[in-house]
Amino acid sequence: MSTLLLFVVTLFALPNAHANTWSHAAHNMVGKHDEMVSLGPETPHRLLVPGPWKKAYATFYEGNSASFGGACGYGDVVKEGYGLDTVALSSVLFKNGQTCGACYEIQCVDSHQWCKAGHPSIFVTATNYCPPNYEKPSNNGGWCNPPREHFDLAKPSYLKIAEYKAGIVPVQYRRVPCKKRGGIRFTITGNPYFNLVEVGNVGGAGDVIGVQVKGDKNLRRWKSLKRNWGQKWETGAMLLGETLTFKVVTSDGRFCISGNVVPRNWHFGQTFEGKNFT
Repeated sequence: MSTLLLFVVTLFALPNAHANTWSHAAHNMVGKHDEMVSLGPETPHRLLVPGPWKKAYATFYEGNSASFGGACGYGDVVKEGYGLDTVALSSVLFKNGQTCGACYEIQCVDSHQWCKAGHPSIFVTATNYCPPNYEKPSNNGGWCNPPREHFDLAKPSYLKIAEYKAGIVPVQYRRVPCKKRGGIRFTITGNPYFNLVEVGNVGGAGDVIGVQVKGDKNLRRWKSLKRNWGQKWETGAMLLGETLTFKVVTSDGRFCISGNVVPRNWHFGQTFEGKNFT
């Protein structure tokens, strides 16, 4: 009898080896389906806070609201809530689109000639990619060549911290939480057999690492989407005719569920706004 009791006590004392997995987190949700929830205290993930300052360089590129969101798939950055304070990242920072949506604080430093007085900060969202130029050395034109951490700012944002004639300036930067107005936006395009979901206007960490969806009829279990490019996520699941709920996971391990955010009579090309991280 004592041996059996010892076995039972030991069994319940064993740690859950999967406590930090995505599937386990889904079973630890609290509150209503459409409120923002986070992983429990058993997870090592923490709320993103401003990181340490690092040194880099910044340039600028011409464009408009329709082009500044290019490689992340955001379309018109103004209409989608980002404004013109956006940046294209070098490949080391861009990470094949995984960093799309992340936010940075940037200051022009170490140049009295070219930095704006007072060294003001700009807060920018990563919405585009600055490709390498291997025909030029990394210190003379190949600014975005690896392993450089480089920021190619949208021109309106660059002009807030530096003079136009400088072209390139030394900066210090750090990751910061994204502060967005309104909820996470979901835009579904494609066809009945291939759905592409753009996930945008994400607060908190900003950069999405996972998306799941479920419906209310035939798709009652969570279905994971796969990153297609930037913040475009794909699935071959049949979503038409379903009232859809989305779960968005960011790089700090937190997730946000927007319950029944897409009505059953939705159609391709529409955008729906759900909950957001704080």
